[in-house]
Amino acid sequence: MPQSALREVEHEITVSAPAAAVYRLIADVVNWPQIFPPTIYVDHVERGAGSERIRIWATANGEAKNWTSRRTLDHRARRIEFRQEISTPPVAAMGGAWIVEERDAGTSRVRLSHDYRAVDDDPASLEWIDQAVDRNSRSELAALKENIERAHATADLTFSFEDTVHIAGSVKDAYDFINEAQHWSERLPHVASVRLTEDTPGLQTLEMDTRAKDGSTHTTKSHRVCFPDRRIAYKQVTLPALMILHTGLWTFEETGQGVAATSRHTVVLNTANIAEVLGPDAGVDRARDYVRTALSTNSRATLQHAKEYSEAKR
Repeated sequence: MPQSALREVEHEITVSAPAAAVYRLIADVVNWPQIFPPTIYVDHVERGAGSERIRIWATANGEAKNWTSRRTLDHRARRIEFRQEISTPPVAAMGGAWIVEERDAGTSRVRLSHDYRAVDDDPASLEWIDQAVDRNSRSELAALKENIERAHATADLTFSFEDTVHIAGSVKDAYDFINEAQHWSERLPHVASVRLTEDTPGLQTLEMDTRAKDGSTHTTKSHRVCFPDRRIAYKQVTLPALMILHTGLWTFEETGQGVAATSRHTVVLNTANIAEVLGPDAGVDRARDYVRTALSTNSRATLQHAKEYSEAKR
């Protein structure tokens, strides 16, 4: 393949945090959905000393894609090299590196390099990849900077919680109820309408209108990654005013009596909107309680209906 077919680009950003802290955050891919806007979910395929294989689901130019990458981690040099094993068209090959450099005691420079080729060296495909890499790189670096600096400023804006319902039924039936979200407007009283697309098996885009207690409805859109009969991970891409991030995970575990079905949420609060939504006297604690109650109420209602659906099939 001619050398001209290979594109090499680099993006960088300065972060007000120590290099060691920045490197740790990039190295821990489990947190990527909370750190990087395009990332929906990351799953470890295998892990070894200084290397790992990961599967990533993310959006590129608004489209949900997935690929498997191998990463080599050099903790001493604060360098992480990555290479897609099987790329998704129009990408023929993709690799690069994260390099974290300490500028002074509290500031770091993060460099993100990419090299890639398009399928059949198609110029239009290469332009599409150029745009996706540029957009995602800028977005990832900006989010990295924002999230690390926020974490150093305050730790009380990000929180996680979960609800579990025990079901005297099968894992498959419980999973099917959550997976088959196209039926939720018929099965869940708080869902007014649903639009579900699944162009790639196991990779869903779910948009729905949800009823609040006061009778109003609000629209949410999420990308979902489905692992049959085990778990469904999702990332909400249209968010209510009090959240700047919301990811979730439905899990289904067999027990001696049936199934433990769990809904887990991770949220980052949007403090700029607290006063407008909850009043001038409201603070972070009240906003956290409000968001947790709203999400937990809907999750528990969904799990309860999944329980009734599953147990009716016994």
